[in-house]
Amino acid sequence: MKVGFTTSFPVEVVFAAGHTPIDLNNIFILNQPLKYVQAAEAAGFPRNTCAWIKGLYETILQNEIDTVVGIVQGDCSNTHSLMSLLKDKKIEVISFSFPYEKTPAALQREINKLQDYFGVNDKQVLEVKKELDQIRKKLIELDRLTYTTRQVNGGENHLWLVSSSDFNSDPVKFSKELDLFLAEAKERKPYDNKINLAFIGVPPIITDIYDYFPTQDADVTFNEVQRQFSMPYLKNSLLEQYLAFTYPYSVYDRINDIKPALKERKLDGIISYSQAFCHRQIDNILLKKYLKIPFLAVEGDQPSNLDERTKVRLESFLDVIRFSRN
Repeated sequence: MKVGFTTSFPVEVVFAAGHTPIDLNNIFILNQPLKYVQAAEAAGFPRNTCAWIKGLYETILQNEIDTVVGIVQGDCSNTHSLMSLLKDKKIEVISFSFPYEKTPAALQREINKLQDYFGVNDKQVLEVKKELDQIRKKLIELDRLTYTTRQVNGGENHLWLVSSSDFNSDPVKFSKELDLFLAEAKERKPYDNKINLAFIGVPPIITDIYDYFPTQDADVTFNEVQRQFSMPYLKNSLLEQYLAFTYPYSVYDRINDIKPALKERKLDGIISYSQAFCHRQIDNILLKKYLKIPFLAVEGDQPSNLDERTKVRLESFLDVIRFSRN
């Protein structure tokens, strides 16, 4: 089966069952995202609904997804309504929750439910996790090359890490391509961008934002959520791994993950990206309070290139960083 999912979850279970997991977000943004959004609006989606939800709906219909795993807690509340629409289209849907209370017992119940649905046991899933962890070790190395030797740029870091949510549905091929990329990257001269940025928040719907930073003598050397998708902590069990996954839990989990990176990566400023109409914009209040470096909140709506207003805001922000050094 082609098993689509709405955000990162224990993908090891799907692989263990012999099915093909597909991160619907990646398929959406890499195909014809604006056309998908427009098609969903033509089907009745309100214009002020998150473009990602609209894009996911049309992505599922256009790509013949057999089953959809909807993450109904710890991600987007709109997923509940999306699943109702999919049921009406006779598409099988199942739910998965990252419990708000974040206790081992509560998360284990969700993992057990998922394993029961796909007919796999702990041993089978752990074997898959061990195989995927070998790829994750390579992604840790890729991330290291981004902020130490500077041989990987922010856009490349973003694409590889965000793709690790499903390993492009083929871990073997993904691993081989990653080996080739790392070998090539290690032969490069270091990038010499002067300003190191953190990009925090969900991966952007703005399609060219990572290309823009180097034109301003800056680059992203820390991609917060994309790095979380790569499961960088290499925990021993599936339960520990998804308890350490900060994205679906509170903003305080995110702050505790970001703070060490500010010092370790010698970051000069933070770009906090959020989607229009998303509750995560509220998190910026606490993120700005506790992350004590220059901070700029950027919002995206429809799939598009950077607009001129956002370019001006980014340029002004980078000028502030340069001025503060003098």
